[in-house]
Amino acid sequence: MSGGVPQPTDRSGRARRLLSGPRPEAVPVLVGRACALVGLLDIAAGVFPRFRHSRMHALAEVLPGALGPFAAALSLSTGVLLLLLAHGLKRGKRRAWRAAVALLPAGAAAQFAYRHSLAGVALSVALLWVVLRHRDQFASLPDPRSRWRALANFVLMGAGSLALGLVVVSAHPGRIVGDPSLADRLTHVLYGLFGFEGPVDYQGTTSWTVAFSLGALGLLTAVTTLYLALRPEHPAARLTEDDEARLRALLARHGGRDSLGHFALRRDKAVVFSPSGKAAVTYRVVSGVMLASGDPIGDVEAWPGAIERFMDEARAHSWTPAVMGCSETGGQVWTRETGLDALELGDEAVVDVRDFSLAGRAMRNVRQMVKRIERAGYETRVRRVRDLGEAELDRIRRAADDWRGTDTERGFSMALGRLGDPADGDCLVATAHKADDRPGPYGDLKAVLHFVPWGTDGVSLDLMRRDRAADPGMNELLIVAALQAAPRLGIERVSLNFAMFRSALARGEKIGAGPVLRAWRGLLVFLSRWFQIESLYKFNAKFQPRWEPRFVVYRASADLPRIGFAAMQAEGFLTLSAPLPRFLRRRAGTPRPCAHRVPERDVQAA
Repeated sequence: MSGGVPQPTDRSGRARRLLSGPRPEAVPVLVGRACALVGLLDIAAGVFPRFRHSRMHALAEVLPGALGPFAAALSLSTGVLLLLLAHGLKRGKRRAWRAAVALLPAGAAAQFAYRHSLAGVALSVALLWVVLRHRDQFASLPDPRSRWRALANFVLMGAGSLALGLVVVSAHPGRIVGDPSLADRLTHVLYGLFGFEGPVDYQGTTSWTVAFSLGALGLLTAVTTLYLALRPEHPAARLTEDDEARLRALLARHGGRDSLGHFALRRDKAVVFSPSGKAAVTYRVVSGVMLASGDPIGDVEAWPGAIERFMDEARAHSWTPAVMGCSETGGQVWTRETGLDALELGDEAVVDVRDFSLAGRAMRNVRQMVKRIERAGYETRVRRVRDLGEAELDRIRRAADDWRGTDTERGFSMALGRLGDPADGDCLVATAHKADDRPGPYGDLKAVLHFVPWGTDGVSLDLMRRDRAADPGMNELLIVAALQAAPRLGIERVSLNFAMFRSALARGEKIGAGPVLRAWRGLLVFLSRWFQIESLYKFNAKFQPRWEPRFVVYRASADLPRIGFAAMQAEGFLTLSAPLPRFLRRRAGTPRPCAHRVPERDVQAA
């Protein structure tokens, strides 16, 4: 039936592959693990003294004297690079395969020249044969990348080289002259990474071996950092103007189905469309995880086609597929069409405008807070973005940026990423004002709420910002103002914040809850010290909403930690790169990411 949940599709041919998802093949995974093992063996071969009683020692004695130290450095650097490539090989990356084909023979030659180890040579050659034999399974395309990876590489490789260099310096205790302190050894490592002689002395040719090894680590750090800094960027895809226009057309026809639909218009997301163009899935790739959010956009009958394109894209790049915050209907379609699993993540608070009232005992606290703030001289205004002048919009943007509660922007699945864009004229802005004898930099503006459209008769909360000097309760005041103004604006439903694990918190505090549920609730309350779990649930519950469950869709239970880590990065709770100073950021009027719906300090103040 048109508009309902789509019926199962024919799983023959290409569609059948979706059942298993883009799961890494067994051979790339085994090759990646074997590559890590060979890398560790190469590192050990380069660090520790060679065996003097090796059967090949007599032959090696006639080789040039510098060959031993050079081979030790080559073995060490090859081992480090193989360890770095192991993860890419597990994911079937073509570039990792090419690098492994070049490095494995070099590692085998170094093993033979320095350690005279036929077993080490045999392992490297055997792995090289397997890699060449199964080259067709290493065809995954590159991940999005930026030059931030160069900085991360420098920090991580520098720290790793320092630690490994300390092992190199200390791995020849019988050859060290005297008893150098730890500070002397660290100094020797630092000098050696830059190619200079340090304070630690050795007997015989060991000093050359240590110097070559430390120099190789330093050179490896410099070369890999330089490569990452100078290589062309391959950034994550962004919405093009044509993509955005097509998404807006789909939302105009089907946007009332999902309250998160308008957030698909974030311009730092990519999109795949169904073959018919009647449905789409938007996503972002974070740490190798292909994160979609909310339900697919468009005609529900065309969802399977968009989902298939999404899974094909994940498979082509060997990305881990995941969906954050889809509805129950969306979860059913995703799991049926792909064979993925779904787990309830939390609940979305939705208030039906016609049922909302400040009367009654349940609303007593909100009613008293709102009345108290109104008596303090605050007034509210609720308007569409298109009804605001450019000067006022600019003031609201600058205030929202200045009042952000964290140094990093937050938001992905339930944040639009901009405020006051001309294309978003249907968005709703609620502002609180209070005349002061000494007005601040934003005049009488004290708080801002921003809502995005949810079809033609609803809105979904995007962000909440307030002046820290304003009275507590600004959020309640503006939510009530928006709900009271909703009828004249043709709004019948308002989506508020998403409360993670809401059902567990609610059931765990009831009489008769079992020990497992109480323990789970206790853990959530403990985690609420750092994350907005219990505070968001209690804040939402003030407005007596109905709760709509939201789900995370995933491939395997083993992927959940990785998906959770990627989701926290996408939402801005974990930042792997330092943010720019505020004075270097783009000013108001330029699209920029928005904060998560409710900054923690706003919730606590409320």
